Amino acid sequence: MLVVIALQLVLPDHYVFGVRWLIPLLELVLIVLLLRTTPKQSVFRSPKRRVNVVLLLAVVALGNLYALFRVASQLLQGGQVHDGRALILTAINIYLTNIVIFALLYWEMDAGGPGHRREASDTERDFLFPQSQISGLSRWYPTFIDYLFVASTNATAFSPTDTLPLSRRAKMLMLFQALVSLIVIALVAARAVNILS
Repeated sequence: MLVVIALQLVLPDHYVFGVRWLIPLLELVLIVLLLRTTPKQSVFRSPKRRVNVVLLLAVVALGNLYALFRVASQLLQGGQVHDGRALILTAINIYLTNIVIFALLYWEMDAGGPGHRREASDTERDFLFPQSQISGLSRWYPTFIDYLFVASTNATAFSPTDTLPLSRRAKMLMLFQALVSLIVIALVAARAVNILS
């Protein structure tokens, strides 16, 4: 989350919702609440924690979607964009933030979240990782890095690579993430390259 907040703080002012520090400050408050509502004895198993996580991810996602909307509307309305470098950096920022948002969302969602995942049955899982199909790795379970990889490959390839979505909600989230990435890459990056040349 600190990486996402840093990315939001370097966005140009006209792509930020409201005052520059508004969304990052709200995210920091939610992170502090998250630290307070995460029980120490039974890791990640708190309804209050779950609400904080969902609110935090929603705030980050809305801020990122707002930046994407501003960039896309500026380009589609034929607005003059003189700084192609800033536009490319903004597109990279939105793209990277999108990956982190969805990695956190997948990590929190799959099989009831990190506190439930180890005990979850195969029917409760939202993603099928190749490691779970190898008999010698029966004690393997996915960590945040695995979901970061899933989000990265989905944003780059616009489809699942080695990890398959099993549930409808996972499929819809991956579809939405690929759509955001496609808009960033196809519309924003192509126009920015055109401006630079």
